[in-house]
Amino acid sequence: MTGTHGTHGTLRVGLVGYGLAGSVFHAPLIATTEGLVLDTVVTSNPQRQEQARAAFPDVRVAEATEELWARADELDLIVIASPNKTHVPVATAALQAGLPVVVDKPVAGTAAEARGLAALADERGLLLSVFQNRRWDNDFLTLRSLVERGELGDVQRFESRFERWRPQLKGGWRESGAPEEFGGLLYDLGSHVVDQALVLFGPATRVYAESDVRRAGAEADDDTFIALTHANGVRSHLYVSATAAQLGPRFRVLGSRAGYVKYGLDPQEAALREGLLPGADWGREPESLWGRLGAGESPLTGGGTPVPSLPGDYPAYYAAVAAALRDGTAPPVTAHEAAAALDVLEAARRSARDGVAVTL
Repeated sequence: MTGTHGTHGTLRVGLVGYGLAGSVFHAPLIATTEGLVLDTVVTSNPQRQEQARAAFPDVRVAEATEELWARADELDLIVIASPNKTHVPVATAALQAGLPVVVDKPVAGTAAEARGLAALADERGLLLSVFQNRRWDNDFLTLRSLVERGELGDVQRFESRFERWRPQLKGGWRESGAPEEFGGLLYDLGSHVVDQALVLFGPATRVYAESDVRRAGAEADDDTFIALTHANGVRSHLYVSATAAQLGPRFRVLGSRAGYVKYGLDPQEAALREGLLPGADWGREPESLWGRLGAGESPLTGGGTPVPSLPGDYPAYYAAVAAALRDGTAPPVTAHEAAAALDVLEAARRSARDGVAVTL
């Protein structure tokens, strides 16, 4: 792993991209993580440059990534939060410059590219981690704890929904149908729901998907369903949509002993969008939003018992990255894990296109 160039072991971070991911998620989390300092933000957009300077008066602003490579000896970590199509080339350049890397999801467009990056990082002895922040959502942490404690018995079916009601297009690369952009919900929200399913229930052996473009003028999938059969027999049914007029439960998990149903979305993204920073009571939600555990009756008619939601903890991701750089421990999410999720996303795209189930 890299050494520490900063004073008192502080690790200096270069952040590439200052759109939604860079400004709302990465910059605030980096800036509030002990041992990390946001040194440079790379964006060629003048408004975003001003935004970065206003939020972080001491930050350096660069027009292009080449300015980072020229100062590689002054930096300890590169975080890539630029559009999907730039992830592989920028990560490759950073690793070749001798710098550890965090990449926002999806790390690449294909599993093969992700494994190529992982091989380069391994060869250079550098950290490469993927920002799968929703492993630290409050509902996921709570569900993981329930599963590990055996509260559900043997899990049979895992339903996960990441649904939105956005009937109007917003524009931008995320909605582009251009193949090189990797736009659409399969790669955007699908990266999260697939990663969570694999973390909970292990590798998938079979993938079936249905993918639609529902909105007028849309180019990329905005309503997609993925069914996974895991090697251990669990079936995952995963829904991502921008056209859900009624939002279903975020999780509905059915086991041989009990089920767990949870509505609502982890509060951390909303808090970060409002400009709030991690501190006391971070990631907590009101009791009215807790999920319910039980059997035999719908949670909406009083079935089951409320399960206190564990606090969401996005700060844990960067704390683990800092520890990995400092102590050589394993990163919180590896590129190999991200590649396994991309295997599933690629199979889902093939399944939806050809109308077949794909065996992995």
